[in-house]
Amino acid sequence: MSELLEQFARVLASRQPSVLATLVAAKGATPKKTGATMWVGAGGTILGSVTIGGCVDARVIEQADGVISTGTPRLLSMSLGDEDAWELGLTCGGTVEVLVQRVDARDDTDPSVVAYRAARAAYDAGRSAVVVAALGDGQGRLTVDDAGVVTGTLGDSALDTAALEAAGERLRLGLGSSIACVDHAGRSTELYFERLAPADVVVIYGAGDVAVSLAAYTRELGMRTIVVDGRERFASRERFPTVDELRVGMPSDIAEQIPATPRTSVVLLAHDYKYELPVLRHVLRSEVGYIGMLGSRRRGETIRALLAEEGFREEELARIRTPIGLDIGARSAAEIALAVAAEIVAVRARHAVPGSVPIQHGRAID
Repeated sequence: MSELLEQFARVLASRQPSVLATLVAAKGATPKKTGATMWVGAGGTILGSVTIGGCVDARVIEQADGVISTGTPRLLSMSLGDEDAWELGLTCGGTVEVLVQRVDARDDTDPSVVAYRAARAAYDAGRSAVVVAALGDGQGRLTVDDAGVVTGTLGDSALDTAALEAAGERLRLGLGSSIACVDHAGRSTELYFERLAPADVVVIYGAGDVAVSLAAYTRELGMRTIVVDGRERFASRERFPTVDELRVGMPSDIAEQIPATPRTSVVLLAHDYKYELPVLRHVLRSEVGYIGMLGSRRRGETIRALLAEEGFREEELARIRTPIGLDIGARSAAEIALAVAAEIVAVRARHAVPGSVPIQHGRAID
């Protein structure tokens, strides 16, 4: 669960007005913590931290009562010395900007309550969402998810239209949270675009050597990884010490238990028809974003022919990427895993990737 949405759930349960402080910009070096949030309740309760308990957090606490009483958002801009900058991941002094806004959990029509409820609904459904906030005095909030569901308003129809276009582009490109300017009705307005997205999930069927390397790569890429195999001695913590989840059992049964969303990638490494076909029958008609299968082009054609006889359409069968991975001349297990990880990243970024690209290991396996 997103830390912000977990905090939001606790604030809603309190039924008290609170301040939400969000680090929207950090200038001076790499902004490692842009998007960090902190909640300050009317009674002094604190959840989270914009920094690591330094001067920025103290300034937010000072401002909290005023923002709660007036309801007017404030954008705090603070210059930092080297010691305070270090807490934010900046290598030297710089400037940070923190958006401080009221969230009234007593009021179901509060713009922030409406916005984050919509973002939570999208998150729970496996979708990404962007919450848009003006950096001036405006109290409106606008949320759009990658299914096109729009909630709320910034208080101006022309601004809403421009913000939705910008937010949609950010969702398409997978951009993180940041400030951006949008042009509308002859004016330019600075907005904060806050991206809330579930982690990408990679489900690997087959716990061989390629899976060991692939699980390591996907972890480094920030993806949640599930390894599935019917053999307990292969799907073990000794072989996969850092994988998020190990599932031992019949792959077809397990496939039905794992949510299939556009943020899910399915990787078939078992190289065994009796395991692959049942999984493919399930995922080909789901919303999973990537389906790849280890094997040669000839083997892929055989699999597609078998499924075509069962009534699967050409456009469904075209989703199977085999030979799997980008063409990097991969030969070893680690190289094959690297090619697969790269292809998943490219597909996720909607980068132009051929449906089936032959690579060395694909030609060697029948």
